[in-house]
Amino acid sequence: MSPRRTLLAAAILSLASQAIAGTLIENANGYTLNAQGQLVKFSTLAFDDAGRIIAVGTAREVAAKAKDFKRVDVQGRTVLPGLIDAHGHVFRLGAIATEADLYTPPTLAEALKSVAGFAKKNPQRSWVLGNGWNQEIWKLGRFPTAAELDSVVADRPAMMQRIDGHAMWVNSKALALAGITKDTKDPAGGKIERDANGNATGILVDGAMDLVRAVIPAPTEAEARASLDGALAEMARIGLTGAHDAGIDVETDRLYRDYADHGKLTARVYAMIGDTGKDFDQLAKNGPLQSYANDLYALSSVKLYSDGALGSRGAALIKPYSDDPHTHGLLFYKNDEMLAKMEKAMKAGYQVNVHAIGDAGNRQILDAYAKLLKKYPASAAKRHRIEHAQVVALSDIPRFKKLGIIPSMQPTHATSDQNMAEQRVGPQRIKGAYAWHTFLKQGSRIACGSDFPIESPNPFQGIHAAVTRQDMANVPASGWYKEQAMTLQQAFRCFTLDAAWAARQEKVLGTLEEGKWADFVVTDRDLFTIPAADIGKIGVLETWVGGKQVYKK
Repeated sequence: MSPRRTLLAAAILSLASQAIAGTLIENANGYTLNAQGQLVKFSTLAFDDAGRIIAVGTAREVAAKAKDFKRVDVQGRTVLPGLIDAHGHVFRLGAIATEADLYTPPTLAEALKSVAGFAKKNPQRSWVLGNGWNQEIWKLGRFPTAAELDSVVADRPAMMQRIDGHAMWVNSKALALAGITKDTKDPAGGKIERDANGNATGILVDGAMDLVRAVIPAPTEAEARASLDGALAEMARIGLTGAHDAGIDVETDRLYRDYADHGKLTARVYAMIGDTGKDFDQLAKNGPLQSYANDLYALSSVKLYSDGALGSRGAALIKPYSDDPHTHGLLFYKNDEMLAKMEKAMKAGYQVNVHAIGDAGNRQILDAYAKLLKKYPASAAKRHRIEHAQVVALSDIPRFKKLGIIPSMQPTHATSDQNMAEQRVGPQRIKGAYAWHTFLKQGSRIACGSDFPIESPNPFQGIHAAVTRQDMANVPASGWYKEQAMTLQQAFRCFTLDAAWAARQEKVLGTLEEGKWADFVVTDRDLFTIPAADIGKIGVLETWVGGKQVYKK
């Protein structure tokens, strides 16, 4: 062979070796599901430099396919597929760190003290914003008032969002700026809480919140980027390698694409366009986007709202609330209006994901799906969803399976709501509430999430709630309606394989199998051997997305 040909052959071999170069994770206590949902153990995982898995198994099985790979010894620690949150609000997760914290104060007095301290530290802010209040925790027996918020913030408008995101508490300045007076009528799908004289008390439920949102300044580009940076850092820290962002607009889409283009999107985002208005019209011009930047981003679904939340009595119930017989809650739209929104999204080729918490809200959406899927049978392949499916009439639960509708549910909602849910709906309706076992038994595949930042984004706390039906203090001791608990494998599956399946991404995400992306976490405890009470305490040591380490403790 001539010297030139020898050099050429050497160059080709060199390029070939570079093409298959990669990383080998060894000495792992590894667990994954396979495509059938069966639990598989492994000790070694290999992926190429593109971030795709090329082999999973024993050291001997993998070694032959991973010669000369960079070796990473995890020293017997547990390796799991990256966890996916099937329902969260990414930018809000980052933003709450920059606003007043009302998640932790145990009383109204402590909450007001927290707001006062935040306002004093941030004199430059034109609005004082906060999140996380819950009048049930404060044991008020009522909502807080504008006058109480005025007592600590009177110089500028203030808005505090309830923990469920479906009610806000505002001060008098905010009411005045929004033009809310005694004569302001309740908007469609919303309620202005009033005193005995008809005056607004400072609590706005669901659609009424838009009156105040319209006068709150939009975040600047710098603030939006800071929120996304903060959210991505937190997701990496707790082992979330993906999230389904439940409701985005044009500007959010632009930022996601920009982050993906510049290597800054450190978690996979499956985004839902918020509603079918102007943002949808603009974002849907080129049709659904199932994959962008190596599956880092997708925009192929739409998020709609049927009703409000249980805690603020905005969830729509077929019969009145058990603890307030004067209200049924709120359907946001009449049946024909909701049907038109769903049809617009479905005709355009999008997966339709509708928030429904009360039994009337769930029934409205199931009825709409029944009509639309008969009209557009091919659309069933999009795997349409009901987000939350929280309180469902027992007779409606089988309709999810019959219609092929995914119940997208959040385990920690049950353990957070146990202090008021049965009061709201009574002992009969509660049988169809947070009914995970009933759904799974009939063959429905549940996509699990947290609805962060309404709940903690930590997926291990979600798995803990799913398995124990207890909060993080392990209350109640025997579990709340424990017969509806998931097995550990079911809970693991609903935060991995079935969350991916709910986004039609199960061929590339959700398990650690050959050909899929190397999205995985290394944890400090063995999920499958520790006591169930300790699952929520699992700590993440490393998080990898697409074969790149995005977090190390």
